[in-house]
Amino acid sequence: MSKIKFHNHSQKQPDERKYVFLVLSQTSTFPAKMIRWYTREPYAHASIALDVELREMYSFARKKVNNPWDNGFIKEDIEAGVFGKFKETKCSIYALEVSDQQYERLKQEIQVFKDNQDIYTYNYLGIVGAMIHRPVERKTQYFCSQFVAYILEKSGIDLFHKNCGLVRPKDFRLCPKLSRIYKGKIRNYRSSWVPKNWDILTNEIHTLDFENFTVNAFDFANVHLNDLVLH
Repeated sequence: MSKIKFHNHSQKQPDERKYVFLVLSQTSTFPAKMIRWYTREPYAHASIALDVELREMYSFARKKVNNPWDNGFIKEDIEAGVFGKFKETKCSIYALEVSDQQYERLKQEIQVFKDNQDIYTYNYLGIVGAMIHRPVERKTQYFCSQFVAYILEKSGIDLFHKNCGLVRPKDFRLCPKLSRIYKGKIRNYRSSWVPKNWDILTNEIHTLDFENFTVNAFDFANVHLNDLVLH
C-alpha cells in the first residue's frame, strides 16, 4: 500500500512536517505581458513564501507600484503593491515539503537578503541570458525565478540540477517535486479552503492509503473536498 503524499516523500510525522510555498503569478503590468508573450507561458513571476498564508513571501520585483525600473529584493503582499493594484492577478501555488534543517537554512538565507536589502538590484541582463541559455550571475543581482532557485539551492534543495540563472517560472510549473495546492485569483487565496484548513489537508494526504495511487495536494482537495475557490 502506498500513501497519498506530497512529492517530496518525507517520512516525518504530520506535526513535524515543514513546508515552503512557491507562487507563480501573472499580473497585467507591461513587462509581465511582454514576458508572457515571449515565453508563451501562463506565468511570468515567481515568489517563495515561508507560510501557507503567504504572509512571509519574497521575490525580486518592483519596489514601487508605478515604477517598473526600481526593482530589487522585496517582501511581497498579495493584498497590496502590484498584487493590490492588479486585483485580477492569476496564480498557481505549490507546496514543497522540506526538512527542519532546510527550513531553518531558508530563513537564514532570506534574512541575509533582508539585512542587506539596499544593495540588491534586479538582474535585467540575466533575463536576456536565460532566454539565450547563457546564465548571467552577479552577487547582488537576481531576477525573480533565479532568486527563488538560488535560495532553495543554498538551503540544500536543488530542484533542477542546473544553474540558477537559467531557471524560469516554467521550471517550477513543471517540476514533479512540487504539489500544486491552489490555482485561481491571488486575491481569493486566503479565503479559499487551503490556508484555513492546511493541517487537515496535509494530514488527510499523508494518512489515506490506496493501492499504487499517488495524487498531488491540489487534485486531492479539488476532487474530495470541493471547497477551493477557483475563479
